[in-house]
Parts: sequence; structure tokens; C-alpha cells
Amino acid sequence: MRQRLSSEPDRYRGRRRVPTPPRSRYAAVVTTAFVGAGIVAIGAGALPDAKSVSPSVLDELKAASTLSQDTAARADAADRASRDSTRAAGAEAASEREVWLLPLQGYEFNSPYGMRWGKLHTGVDLVAPEGTPYVAIHAGTVTKAGWFGGYGYTVIVQHADGSEAIYGHSSALSVKEGQQVKAGDQLGLVGNTGHSYGSHLHLEVHVKGEPLDPVPWLQERGVDIKLQVEAFYSEVATS
Repeated sequence: MRQRLSSEPDRYRGRRRVPTPPRSRYAAVVTTAFVGAGIVAIGAGALPDAKSVSPSVLDELKAASTLSQDTAARADAADRASRDSTRAAGAEAASEREVWLLPLQGYEFNSPYGMRWGKLHTGVDLVAPEGTPYVAIHAGTVTKAGWFGGYGYTVIVQHADGSEAIYGHSSALSVKEGQQVKAGDQLGLVGNTGHSYGSHLHLEVHVKGEPLDPVPWLQERGVDIKLQVEAFYSEVATS
């Protein structure tokens, strides 16, 4: 055999073998199982000649192959189920973020946003019998649930986009501060507390700390508070 001179460049020096990734982690499981079974066979004295391999070793190889395939199939099924569950949860969360609803049903729209008695009426009044449940118009976090000066017992919900909905003059509250609510979750009962002329729900919408007219703002989100129409339910009913 020719002796390599010290001055002869080493063809392999500085080179690194890049491992080829298996086609999938399940292929790796199957490959590992076969290699392990082969080692058992060699340890048992198996020869390359298939005729000399004992039946017990062949049985072990078959069992290892079956086990590895079953393991890979179960892992694949579990992985698919996990991905499907994650996608479903993401779709459900996204759907909840898009839902906007009316705060209650069967009310009389009264006192719109605008100047009233020389002062700005910063919301709308929805007249309904005392004790009528009202709900969140959109998902968010309850930042206020209690007495709020002239608003009486009030719930304030901050939405993910930074806007806020204020529900005033309640007779009772159904939520606590810090609570997460979804569109349609009950917040309280219509009442006549604070500076109120009669039983009704006072609804305000604030964006960046400033009150806006709730009517056009909600119309942009598929809710007509004057006509008592919810685009969300209309779409569901016709789908």
C-alpha cells in the first residue's frame, strides 16, 4: 500500500459530512427499529446467508417491523389530530374576534348621540323594562363593573382594537372587573340608576378615549342598532 507523504494534501481534511435528514420523523422511527433488530440478530449469531437465520430471529425482525410501523402510524395520527385541533381553535378565536352583536333585544331606540338640553349626549338610550338582560356587543376585557357616577351601575368592556363600550344605568351587574367576555355574554340587567329618566340601557362607544356616535360605528361592523339588525345572525340564518 502506498504511503502518503506528509506534504500530500489530505483530501478529507477540513471536509465535513453533511447528514441527510430522514424523510420524516416516522421514517427515522422505522429505520431505528430495523437497525436495532439487526443488532439483535447479529448478537444471536445470524449470518448474511438467509438460510442460516434462525426462525426466532426472523420472528424478532418481523415483530420489530410491525411494532415500528404501528408506532409511526399512531404518532402520525396523533400529530394530525393535534394540527387539526390547533387550526380549529385558531379559527374559533378569529371568529370570536369578528363577531359584533346588539346589546339586547326588543328595545325602543331613544335619545340618539348628539346635543341634548345644551349638552352632548355621548351615547344612545335603549328603552327596555327594568331587569331585562343585556349582553356584550363584542369580545373584550371588563375594565369597570360598579358604580360610575351619573352612569349609575356600569360595565365598561375594552375590546382588542382598543375601543371601549360603556353600558350604563344598570339595576344589577353580572360580571367582575378583569373578566374576559365574548360577544353575547350577559353583562347585567337594564335599570334606572344614576342620572336616569327611566328604565333604559345607555350605550356609549369610545375610541382613543373619545366618544363616537355608536350608530354609524356599529353599522360599519354589521350591526344596525336603530333597526335592531345583526349581520352575524342574518348570515348564519341564510347560510
